[in-house]
Amino acid sequence: MTSTRRNFLGLTLFGLTAAAVGCSPAGAGGGAETRTLRYQGWAGDVTLPELAADLGYLGDVRLEWVGNTTSGPQDIQSAATGQVDFGGAFNGAVVKLKAAGAPIKSVIGYYGSDEAAFSGFYVLEDSPIRSARDLIGKKVGMNTLGAHHEAMLGIYLKRNGLSPDEIKKVEPIAVPPVNIEQSVRQNQIEVGVLGGILRDKALEKGGLRKLFSDFDLLGAFTAGTYVFTEKFLKDNPNTVRTFVSGVAQAIEWSRTTPRDEVVARKVDILTKRGRNEDPAALRYWRSTGVAEKGGRIVDKELSLWVDWLAERGEITKDQVRLTDLYTNEFNGVAA
Repeated sequence: MTSTRRNFLGLTLFGLTAAAVGCSPAGAGGGAETRTLRYQGWAGDVTLPELAADLGYLGDVRLEWVGNTTSGPQDIQSAATGQVDFGGAFNGAVVKLKAAGAPIKSVIGYYGSDEAAFSGFYVLEDSPIRSARDLIGKKVGMNTLGAHHEAMLGIYLKRNGLSPDEIKKVEPIAVPPVNIEQSVRQNQIEVGVLGGILRDKALEKGGLRKLFSDFDLLGAFTAGTYVFTEKFLKDNPNTVRTFVSGVAQAIEWSRTTPRDEVVARKVDILTKRGRNEDPAALRYWRSTGVAEKGGRIVDKELSLWVDWLAERGEITKDQVRLTDLYTNEFNGVAA
C-alpha cells in the first residue's frame, strides 16, 4: 500500500454541497438494498475488500471495479459525490472532508503503521543529522505536503522541544516517491520519507540511516479508514454490515496467516484479474499495519488529526465531532 493514499493537500472540498454529496442510487426510496458495491482499486495492489471477496468473506455482496484511483482524497471524494459507493483515505483527509460538510462516515480501518509497515525518515549514513534540532534549515522530502508525513514531522519536532519559529525553519518539500531515495543520495535533500517497497529496496542498497519513523512516534496505529455516505449507510445497512465484517475478517486473516501465503494469495488475485499489472510490489508486503482487531476504529485515530488540522488553522475543532466521524456498528468482528 503506497503512501500516496494519505495525501489530501490538493483536495477540492468546498464546492461540495448537501445536494451534491451522498447521491447514490443504491437502496434509494426505501427499495431493496444493493448487493453490488462500486469502488476504485490501486494499480499493482490488492485492496482488503478485493482480498475479502477472494476469500469468500463478502457473501453475496459483489464488488464492481470502476477503475483505479490516484489518491486517497480523490477516492473518498468520489464516494462523497456518489461516483463510487465507498472509498478509503488517510484519516486526516477524512476529517478535512467531513469538516467541509460532506456527510461521510468512517466504518473500518484499513491501513496503518506497525513494526513491519511504517514510514521512516531517512538520512545518509554519514549525515551529521542526529536529532530534531539538527533539522533546522534542512529539507525533508515527502510524497506530498499537508498530509501524513508532514504531520509526523511536525509531531517529531514539537516533541523534541523545537519552538514554532524553529519548526518553520525546517523545510518539508514534495518529491515524487520514486525519486526520494535518489534525492537523498545526491544531497538534493537532507532527509527523505520512505515506506513499503521503496523503503525496503533503498535499505537493501545500504548507505541510509533511519532518523525516526511514524511507528517510533506513535506506536502501532491505524492511519486510514474506509468511508460511506450517511445516506448509503441508512439505505443499505445489511450490505454495509456484510462488507465491513468481511473486510474485518480479511484483516484478521492477513494478521494470522503466514506472510508468504498472504503474498501468494495477493499475487494470484492480481494475476487472474487480468489488468496487465506488475506484482513486484506485492512481494514486499509485510503487514496491513491495522492496529485494532478487525479494523475497529478508536477515537485517538481521528482526534490526532482533528487537533493537527486545527493547529494549522485548516479547520476549527467545532467543525467536527468524533461521534459524527465514525461508527463501529457495522463491524461484526470488532464489535
